[in-house]
Order: sequence, then structure tokens, then C-alpha cells
Amino acid sequence: MNAITIVIGSICILMIAYRLYGTFMAAKVLKLSDETPTPAHEFNDGKDYVPTNKWVTFGHHFAAIAAAGPLVGPILAAQFGYLPSLLWLLIGAVIGGAVHDAVVLFASMRRKGKSLSEVAKEEMGPVAGFCTGLAMLFIITITMAGLSMVVLNALQHNPWGTFSVGMTIPIAIGVGVFYKKTGNLKLTTTVGFILIMVCVFVGPYIEGTALGNLLTLNTKTLAIILPIYAFFAAALPVWLLLAPRDYLSSFMKICVFIALIIGVFIINPSIKMPALTDFVHGGGPVMAGPVWPFISITIACGAISGFHAFVGSGTTPKMLDRWTDIKVVGFGAMLVECVVGIMALIAATALQPADYFAINSTPEVFKTLGMHVSQLPHLANEIGLGLEGRTGGAVTLAVGMTYIFTKIHWFSHLAPYFFQFVIMFEAVFILTAIDSGTRVARYLIQDFFGEIYKPLKKTDWMPGSIFASAVACLLWGYLLFSGDIGSVWALFGVSNQLMASIGLIVGATVILKIADKKRYMLTCLIPLAYLYVTVNYAGYWMVKNVYLNHAAAGYSLLNGILSIIMLVLGIVIMITAIKKWIELLTSPQVKMEKMSTGNI
Repeated sequence: MNAITIVIGSICILMIAYRLYGTFMAAKVLKLSDETPTPAHEFNDGKDYVPTNKWVTFGHHFAAIAAAGPLVGPILAAQFGYLPSLLWLLIGAVIGGAVHDAVVLFASMRRKGKSLSEVAKEEMGPVAGFCTGLAMLFIITITMAGLSMVVLNALQHNPWGTFSVGMTIPIAIGVGVFYKKTGNLKLTTTVGFILIMVCVFVGPYIEGTALGNLLTLNTKTLAIILPIYAFFAAALPVWLLLAPRDYLSSFMKICVFIALIIGVFIINPSIKMPALTDFVHGGGPVMAGPVWPFISITIACGAISGFHAFVGSGTTPKMLDRWTDIKVVGFGAMLVECVVGIMALIAATALQPADYFAINSTPEVFKTLGMHVSQLPHLANEIGLGLEGRTGGAVTLAVGMTYIFTKIHWFSHLAPYFFQFVIMFEAVFILTAIDSGTRVARYLIQDFFGEIYKPLKKTDWMPGSIFASAVACLLWGYLLFSGDIGSVWALFGVSNQLMASIGLIVGATVILKIADKKRYMLTCLIPLAYLYVTVNYAGYWMVKNVYLNHAAAGYSLLNGILSIIMLVLGIVIMITAIKKWIELLTSPQVKMEKMSTGNI
């Protein structure tokens, strides 16, 4: 198998899916119409509710949802072989992820851009709303701290990366102000993108200077700086920092992967990893579990992710200019993220299997595999860094992309540059999810605690915005600084997919209420059936074999209890939803609610 075959086939499948299935979802299932104003127009406050050009919104949305998942997930899942990962990326993204993102975005917009917990309460009742809100607060806190840890590992003692990433903040503010005053998107985009690329190329030259020494930061310092940045991203008007930064960052993301696609077409690397490895039944050095259910749990964002529900019911529904933009922003962005996941998979599987496992397992474990590295010593010598035992996926992506790029004659001597650039690129990729996620956490806190103190529910109330932003940053910032997140990070894979199941449950309920044909509900029920069974079995497997198993290296009573709590919350929400579905299906006539699209 060669890489070009995978790339061409995957892009064709995704383009056809967008044209046919995306149009069906928009026109028939959701019945999108631009006859009535979106929440961004209806509640325009110049801060959170801001009508925004669909391509700017697409850039923000894509930058926010495409975090560590599509980069790291497929790389870790490559231990099972390239075929399971490729199939789940394509099938999961089209049938599950794109549908999930579109219906959650629609459901939030029809309820004035409210969070998914508020939508669940209004669609299915207070019990479902409370359980959804509790689950979302738990998951978003873990997610922000966990993603931030990846950024810390990429930026610690790395002045080039810190400078390049840090400069995106003042550049984004300048772009936001300039676009707000002129409305000239092409000029602001061009200038902003050029400035970011200048910072990227200037970055290596600051090392050893006074500025470079100032930006050579340890993890504890970065752990304080990141929540402070996230506070301002969450509290400031969306047009001033968050939206333009995510929009500009999306260009870097897309351009890097377009460059990778071009590189693949030039050298056409062969896929060294077999279609299936000996670890499909479990016992792998990267993940101990079997290919099912852990292929779906591990890949996460590249196929379907609950984190997308936070963005789709947080910042994005308050920015969409037209209802029909849901197809591009909701459905389309997920398919583009799938391409990112596929390219990450290619970067990992283009390495020799022994090299892949040497990077992604500890030296002690690798010795038991009976494998011998091939190209890794040469790559380590060119990069100038030891690569064995650098688990977690990020280094594998950087090594894989460097391996492909340096096969091109003109770039053969630039291995250290490419490696460091990809590490920095991954940090930017993830940081855009952190700022958007923190803003979403702010909305969740305002909704959840607004039940106790009503003014908190007003997103345009400045004291409430500042308070909720500070609480959100303190929660995940404490976990980040103290390192306590390490005890619960393993929960993220299961809880993230559980969140996606909740999003599909809410989406199915909304479709049942508004669609012309009740069978359109199957667009959500089919992926929900698979995902719900998968996530519950994965949770059960982890509790039984790892968290509550004294003989397992990952034994943790806390993780076991938290897993059980999360799964119980999911069961309560599912039971509540089924009761609501039976009520709607057995009623003589579904009561059609008037909402903002004017169709129902």
C-alpha cells in the first residue's frame, strides 16, 4: 500500500460525502433556511453574539475543534495497523462526526446559542439538563488541563516555539481591530498570515539572545502563563482575540497539511506498517486494550468527538451569520479534520514498525518486542535529539513529517528545522482549542450556576463573564500546575466519546421534533447506537482490567469511581431521552415548535 492511494481515495470519499450527505442533512433533515436571523443577529451585543463571515467562523471553528485528537489519536491507534484507523476515520467522520457537529450546532442555534446542557434541559427536561451540565463541566476541565500539558511539553525550554506561538496573540488583536474597522477580510488575512510566518522563520534566530533567554521557560512558569492567556481569551470580546487568532492559526494548520499532501505526492512513501498487527487482540505496547473498542476511543477527534459539542454549543452558534452556514462550518470542518487525522496516520505508518514502536513505548517494553530499529538512529542524529521512548504521539508525528519532507532533495538538510517547526505547529494547533474551550467553560459555568444566581446567565454581564472566566481558568489551571490531572487523564478518551453520545442524543431528540419524516432520526441513532455501546464497554473494560485491578500498572480507585460516575450519568441521560422519544413517537401529532429558521 502506498500513501497516494490512501490520500486520493480518502479525499474523494469525503468530498462526495460533503456534497451528497451534507446537502441531505442541511436541506432535508435540518431544513436550513436564511429567511430568519441567526442568534448572532438577534442578540448582537458586539462581544459574544457577533455576526461573522462564514469563512472566518469556519477558521475559528476548525481551529477550535482540531486539537490534539486528530494529531495524536491516529498515531497511537497505528499500533493496530493502518487499516482499522483508516476505516474508522472515514466511516466515523462521515456517519458520526460530521452529523454530530452539524446537529449540535443547529440545536444550540435554535435555542438562542445556549450551551448543550441548557439545550438538553429544554428539549428533554431538567434531569437530562442537570446530568448533561455536570458531565460537561467535568469533561471540559479535564480536557483543558490535559491539552495544556501537551503544550507545556512542546514549549518548555523552547524559545523558538514560545516566541512564535506568543506572537500570534498581538497579531490576532491587531487583525481583529483592523477587520472590525475596515471590514476588508482579504487584506487583514494576508497581512496577519504574513506576520505569523515571519515570526515562525525569525524564531530560530532569537535563541541565545536576551529575548531568547527570557522566553526559555520551565513548565511551572508556562503553567501559570497559559491560564492567564486563556482568561483574557474567554473574557474579551470574541472578535478581538479569540476569533482572529483561531482564524489565522487555521491557515497555518491547513497549509502545513497541504504541504504534507504535496510531499506525499512528490515522494509517494510506502506504508510500512501492516494492515493489521499482532496487537489487534490486545496487549500492545502503546495501549493494552483490543482494537475494539479502543480504536474509536483513541482516535476520538479525527472521527467523532464530544469536545466538538462544547464548541458547537459555545462560541460558534453565537457567530454564524446565516443558518445555511451550518453545512460549511459544522459538517464541512469535521471532514477537513478527518483529512488531518489521515495525514497524521500516514506520517506514523510511513515509519518502519520497529522505529514507530521504539518511539511510542518505553525502552524496557520495546526490548520485549524483539524488534530492531531501522532508520531511527539516522533520524535522531540528523535532528540532534534522542527519540527513543518519547511516548504520547507528538514526537512520532514530528519525526514522520520530517522523514517525508527530508526525502525531497531540496529539504534534505533541514531535518532539525522541520522537526522543531512541527513541534511548534502542534502547540499552536492545540492552543487554539484551549482558548475556545475555556470560553465554552465560561458559558457552562454561567449556565450551571446561573440557576442559583440568575444574573450569571447573562453572557453580556461583565462581572459574570469575568467571574466565570476566572473560575474556569482556576479549575483547570490548578490541575495543570499541580499535575493532579495525571491521575484522571486516562478518563479523557472514554468521557470524550460519552460526551459525543450525549450530543447525538440531543440531536436525535431535536430531529424527531422538527423533521418532516421521523425516520430522519436515524441519522443520529445509527452512530449513537455504535458509539454508546462502544464507550460503555470501553469504560467497563478499563474499570475491570485497569482501574480496579490491583495487578495493573494503572490501578486507581479514584479513576474507577470517576469512570463509574460518568457512565451512570450517561445512562440517566439515555433513559430520559428514550422516554422522551417514546412520548414523541406515540403522540398522534408531534407538536411543532416555532423557532428561528422559520421552518418549524
